[in-house]
Amino acid sequence: MRLLLDENLSRRLVPLLQAVYPDSTQVTLIGLERASDFDIWAFAQQNSFVIVTRDADFYELSLQSQHHLPKVIWLRVLNVSKEKMLDLFLKNKGLIEEQLIKNEKICVQIY
Repeated sequence: MRLLLDENLSRRLVPLLQAVYPDSTQVTLIGLERASDFDIWAFAQQNSFVIVTRDADFYELSLQSQHHLPKVIWLRVLNVSKEKMLDLFLKNKGLIEEQLIKNEKICVQIY
């Protein structure tokens, strides 16, 4: 599973995620800084990324999507350190995969 971290998540998480989520990146690292949500959505859809965000915008787009792609991980947490954020990804890896792949959910919310 390839993750595309939204601008509201630190690009410093990317190297830490590579072992568990290979080929993941963050929007700033691929030249989509300040891009519209629609442009990020289209990029994720065309390149098989799961969008990771801390706001509701991409969840709302997923509800409107006919193809239910890309899928979304909505982090419902306050500002936390990159270590705690990484821990959230690692602790919830099974849940994320079960919900998005096995159960074919379009969005999983992590608290």
